[in-house]
Amino acid sequence: MKSKNSKIKRLKRNRSKLKKVNIGRFRITVSKSLKNISAQIIDDNNNKTIVSASSKEKEMKTNKTNKTKMSEAIGEILAKRANEKKISKVYFDRGGYKYHGRIKALADSLRKNGMSF
Repeated sequence: MKSKNSKIKRLKRNRSKLKKVNIGRFRITVSKSLKNISAQIIDDNNNKTIVSASSKEKEMKTNKTNKTKMSEAIGEILAKRANEKKISKVYFDRGGYKYHGRIKALADSLRKNGMSF
């Protein structure tokens, strides 16, 4: 089993590379647990969260689906909220997670609903 240290190293390495390349764009951060997933659009210059969506929200709790479908729904909600704030160009910070499964479903849903990264 991999140690927690390797996950933190991967997260920092990934984030530092992304910040060097994507100057002037907002960052989409993803966090997940065994049951829930959440995503935020963050302005790194001001250290503020602009838009967020989570499976813990009231409207998502009533919607009983599998976790991959829930990730797609979170992507749609986040993209809709970002379009209201006139945000379309961002970069995707997957954290320490692999681009697979629920993370990929969320990213594909964001792209399908008008976000470009």
